[in-house]
Amino acid sequence: MTEAHQQTIDWDEFWRTADEDDQQSATPSAHHVREALADLVAETGGIDSFADVGCGPGVVTFDVAERNPEADVVGYDAAEAVLETNRERATTDSIGNISFERAVLPAFEPDRQFDLVLCYGTLAYVTESEQALQNLYDAVAPGGHLVLGYVNEFGAAQFRAQHADLTESDDPRRDPDEYGERFGLVMDERSTLSFDAIRNALGTWPRSIWEVAEKPEKRWAWSHVPLVYVPKPA
Repeated sequence: MTEAHQQTIDWDEFWRTADEDDQQSATPSAHHVREALADLVAETGGIDSFADVGCGPGVVTFDVAERNPEADVVGYDAAEAVLETNRERATTDSIGNISFERAVLPAFEPDRQFDLVLCYGTLAYVTESEQALQNLYDAVAPGGHLVLGYVNEFGAAQFRAQHADLTESDDPRRDPDEYGERFGLVMDERSTLSFDAIRNALGTWPRSIWEVAEKPEKRWAWSHVPLVYVPKPA
């Protein structure tokens, strides 16, 4: 999440007031990501370190920490409110291999590298996609992997269609102005990515994570919100 976009979305306020539905809307397919990452880790021989950039409530972060108790797991987010909640949970649940720190993309300089870096559901809020990708990839250790979930041009079209439906609807539960504010960068295709864009930014082709992970029987949005991994040469 960029500082510029925080002018329209106050993420600290979002997470301070988020109910269960709000949290699920911010991590709509985290259950798929958890299993896909577990398959990737098994396929590549395990990890000693993991970074979840844009971790939100830590759905994936905590899952990775619990599945890999010997790994050093760090969750990063722009919102101190959600980071503090995550820290309290880690203490309450006695999860000793996890920590949480603040980071605001496109800047990401953790002063270390990780075997596995995940950025899922966050790049949609970042206009400086190329710089964010480069910084994320710099944080991957040689032989490691960067895992990305991003919105492509087909996803942008779907967000625009959903926004149009809300505009024409009288449903008081959905505010089209709020939707447009939150997903404006995607709808304007200012934060969308593609295989070619990732290749141009990193010099390495991304690969569909379903090459190494079991694809869920219940589809979510794989055609317009791809989940990919980018290996880093050893």
